[in-house]
Amino acid sequence: MIRAVLLLSLCLSVSSQPITDSQRLFSIAVSRVQHLHLLGQRLLSDFESSLQMEEQRQLNKIFLQDFCNSDYIISPIDKHETQRSSVLKLLSISYRLVESWEVPGHSLPGGSSPRNQISPKLSELKTGILLLIRANQDAAEMFGDAAALQLAPYGNYYQGLGSDESVRRAYELLACFKKDMHKVETYLTVAKCRLSPEANCTL
Repeated sequence: MIRAVLLLSLCLSVSSQPITDSQRLFSIAVSRVQHLHLLGQRLLSDFESSLQMEEQRQLNKIFLQDFCNSDYIISPIDKHETQRSSVLKLLSISYRLVESWEVPGHSLPGGSSPRNQISPKLSELKTGILLLIRANQDAAEMFGDAAALQLAPYGNYYQGLGSDESVRRAYELLACFKKDMHKVETYLTVAKCRLSPEANCTL
């Protein structure tokens, strides 16, 4: 009971902050995920440059037919559904996508310098998204929905896939990371835009 009261007080204090605080948090989160997306692009580009042209073409073809493990996290199927989704839904999906990469982010193939930046930035981004969820989630809704409150993890996706796996697996790992960071970037950007009623949030 005491824990619930303390959590309620925390949520109310966060949600009562001026909207400019939420905008600032959103700006930081968007900046973080943009950086992660660029790191993913760089790692994938460097990996592709080490392949023969035909090998790269085949991998591209195979990847289009495969699914990323994170595809099991239910998310908007297109830009129209993304625009119709609530801020809280976009934040919750973003949280789960980021969380799914916390462990496998350590073993992404590629250069050590960009790779070493990924895990701490994922952790920072996850914390920021959690603050935004608390700021945008009605207290009554939180305590009425235990799943939303606990934000149960979806597991450590890709954990068994590292740089010591096959070329195909390494390629899929990098391509999925880039794809997921692009998703999170899109969801956070749309959610941030919602704070400005006069803004055009069209994708």
